[in-house]
Amino acid sequence: MSNNFVRGLCLAAALCMQSLIQPPAHAALQLDAPIPVGPQVKVGKLPNGLTYYIQRNARPERKLELRLVVKAGSILEDEDQRGLAHFVEHMAFNGSTHFRKHELVSYLQSIGVGFGADLNAYTSFDETVYILPIPTDKPQNVTKAFQVLEDWAHGVSFDTQAIDKERGIVLEELRLGKGASDRMGKQIYPKIFNGSRYAERLPIGQEDVLRNFKPETLRRFYRDWYRPDLMAVVVVGDVDPARAEQLVKKHFSRLKNPANPRPREYAAIPARTNTEALVVTDPEASGNAVLIRYPVQPVREAGTVRAYRDDLVQGLFGAMLSQRLAELAQLPDAPYLGASSSLGKLTPRYHSYNASAALGPRGAAPAIAALVQENERARQHGFGAQELERAKKNLMRSYEQAWNERAKSDSGTYAAEYIRNFLQDEAIPGIDTEYKYVQELVPGITLEEMNAYARRTIPADSGKLVLYTGVSRPDAPSGEQLLAAVAEAARTPVAPRDEKALAAGLMERPPQAGTIVAESHDKALGLTNLTLSNGVKVILKPTDFRNDQVVLSAARFGGQSLFGDRDILNARYSNAIVASMGTKDFSPLDLNKVLAGKAAGVTVGLGAYTDVIAGASGASDVETMLQLLWLKFAGVRRDEDLFRTYVDKQAEIARNQSTLPGRRFGDAVLTALYNGHPRAPRTLQPEEFGKIDLDRSIDIFRQRFSSAKDLTFILAGSFDEKAIRPLLATYLGSLPTPDIPVAYRDVGLRPVTGVVKREVRSGTEPKSTISLNFTGPAQFSEAEQLRLAALVEVTNLRIIETLREKMAMIYGGGASGSLSKIPYGNYVIGINLPTGPENVDKVIAATFAEIARLQEHGPDAAELEKVKSNWIQNHRRSLRENGYWVANLQSALTEGTDPASILKVEQQVQALTAQDVQAAAKRYFDTGNYVQVVLNPESQAAAASVAKAPAATPAAAPGS
Repeated sequence: MSNNFVRGLCLAAALCMQSLIQPPAHAALQLDAPIPVGPQVKVGKLPNGLTYYIQRNARPERKLELRLVVKAGSILEDEDQRGLAHFVEHMAFNGSTHFRKHELVSYLQSIGVGFGADLNAYTSFDETVYILPIPTDKPQNVTKAFQVLEDWAHGVSFDTQAIDKERGIVLEELRLGKGASDRMGKQIYPKIFNGSRYAERLPIGQEDVLRNFKPETLRRFYRDWYRPDLMAVVVVGDVDPARAEQLVKKHFSRLKNPANPRPREYAAIPARTNTEALVVTDPEASGNAVLIRYPVQPVREAGTVRAYRDDLVQGLFGAMLSQRLAELAQLPDAPYLGASSSLGKLTPRYHSYNASAALGPRGAAPAIAALVQENERARQHGFGAQELERAKKNLMRSYEQAWNERAKSDSGTYAAEYIRNFLQDEAIPGIDTEYKYVQELVPGITLEEMNAYARRTIPADSGKLVLYTGVSRPDAPSGEQLLAAVAEAARTPVAPRDEKALAAGLMERPPQAGTIVAESHDKALGLTNLTLSNGVKVILKPTDFRNDQVVLSAARFGGQSLFGDRDILNARYSNAIVASMGTKDFSPLDLNKVLAGKAAGVTVGLGAYTDVIAGASGASDVETMLQLLWLKFAGVRRDEDLFRTYVDKQAEIARNQSTLPGRRFGDAVLTALYNGHPRAPRTLQPEEFGKIDLDRSIDIFRQRFSSAKDLTFILAGSFDEKAIRPLLATYLGSLPTPDIPVAYRDVGLRPVTGVVKREVRSGTEPKSTISLNFTGPAQFSEAEQLRLAALVEVTNLRIIETLREKMAMIYGGGASGSLSKIPYGNYVIGINLPTGPENVDKVIAATFAEIARLQEHGPDAAELEKVKSNWIQNHRRSLRENGYWVANLQSALTEGTDPASILKVEQQVQALTAQDVQAAAKRYFDTGNYVQVVLNPESQAAAASVAKAPAATPAAAPGS
């Protein structure tokens, strides 16, 4: 149910939680009472059957999130329409009653709505969803946005020429899905979906249909299924609800249902009664895995408080079992790389109990034994009181955080919840009601109840599918071996699980505190600058952006650059190795247990030229975050078993991925760009992980993180400045600060000069990728950063307009770029373009033609205005984000720029001219100095072939 809503908020708010005030008390809950629709949202239905949801929400300011949701996806396609539900979605952006082809996207870009990043859509089995975020600073934007939604609902043009042009784009999207997962999926999906229609209606469709369908066939799907009784309009954001309701009624009341509507039926998935095994391998698979899927069962949302409580029980069960499986992955000779076991949804209307594992070097048999036996251990012997208490603490904290942030939650999060209500009947009582439910229900969930749930839920003996997927190699198991491993594991007796006692907290006592010795203020930026008695500095920015979030950052020069080439592996992996062994006296899993109910985390490590620290916490957990930070400087927990487990896992991952075309391509690009320099970033070969030295890695880490010399800690978020000062003095003021080097070393890493061209042949599918990298020295400044960024964005507009929309030779791809001053002033612009082998030369020529146009004429006024509008919209939103402030303050320190420039971004953006971008094109697109690498398929036959098989992706990527 609405657990998904909480999870979304947890991700958006990144580790934040504190109860600022307590919600009011409520009467005892009646378990069989229906869950009401919360007062935060107006839910209505028009006479034609269209449902609408309207909620006023202030975050982000001056922004409105609109959605058109259609209960129609690929499952409804006729045999001659396979792939056309998704194709309809594409056509919605290609002309309608009120917008000519390309006019819609161009208009939305002109008001700051980014194509792909903001404006988007997706098609799945049972639904199609259109996503339209709109700035509300001008009333006409909102009015026009509702016209867009209406046009999508019943006014798409389906011009024949536009359809034929779009075929190429959709076929390029299909091409992107080709590869190992596609080939393996053709064998897997019929078994996963038990021979149901879902296996035959993958949203991307069939290539022969996409190439050859008649336009009328596409229009027929639209007429049949785009109708008001299958639609919902979602309106959430900075808008007057009464006005929004008027606009919904004005634009959607006129929609009519067909006189004889086709019945909207949902495909049934038959239950499995027999046990069978399936082994599917491919030379280009990215890894090995096993899945045990137990019988599929229908599920319906009951919509009662009792059903809500059942979901809480299911969540607690999943958390406890996941913790157990994670512990096994930390053992020497671990049975797998990672594993999960839970009751999960296959589709919104069906679920099944599944156990799965990503396989390590020991293969399938140990993983199957561990999965089956841990399930049996939980089923037969249940869980322990400590396990349940920790799971309850974490669950309660997540809801507490969501409740604390109820006035600061993003509109998109609410919109997603209402989409689920329409499509899946998920309850929408609102976070006030949900928090009340959790406070009353969770304490009453007993250990006996949880153990009864485990006995009831974990299948003891039933038909099952045992699936092995992986890289083609001689030691892959047979189906008979998989079934034998499951049977053997089921016969093995399991004992109850013992749990060791853990410390009650991270530290027995606080360290001897330092003092604050100096203080200054920057009123314009709202900053307080502190100097502590050990020389450590702190910048504080208390904000009201979130109610329950504190973000921390620190950096200084040094990093991997201070260690020689022979030490580069030890230096580069020191962060991950130290983290894999835990913190001070706690293993990683023990640390998670001690932190149950807390929201705090800290990462520490060596960058290429800097030592970096990052952290986040809830407002009540700042002390925990600072304790974690202090312990990072107090020593390293040496655990040879965990080190070996980490190295073995990384070697296995590298071994599995060594044959991937994308991996070979990425390595070739870096090798060509840096001419094999030993300090260049690269992926390791499996055997190279054995060269990492544990003690040397620890020594390198300790050299950099036994001293806090020259560190300035930046904290932004929901803290009280007076209350946080003693914590800063205690934990940051007591950090050791012995003398260490605090300057980076220029290691001489430079990209090649001149024009370098390489070809990589890898993969069996007719797929190519073009990589172009322009590099060189540059004078660093904030103004020049802006010019380079504008050039990249205009280039992306040209790539979409020319390579995708006009030539229909790509689906995705684009440019990125950066300007840096460390270790020397330099720039890089990278362009990545997936396409077909037959189109490589045309795509490269068209890209350079657009570069030449930019150099000769610069961008036109409309293009530059689109870039500016989007930047300003994003900047206004980001100014209300703690992470944005911390990142800007951090870059000001490391790059020596003015931190106050964050307040001048709009003026700087508005001052950009077409001449600035044209000059940047001439400066940075040096056609006498670039690296071009092209990935082509291994054989010429593949390059020349036209694949006839459908791409096996479970849901099409956003297509428009």
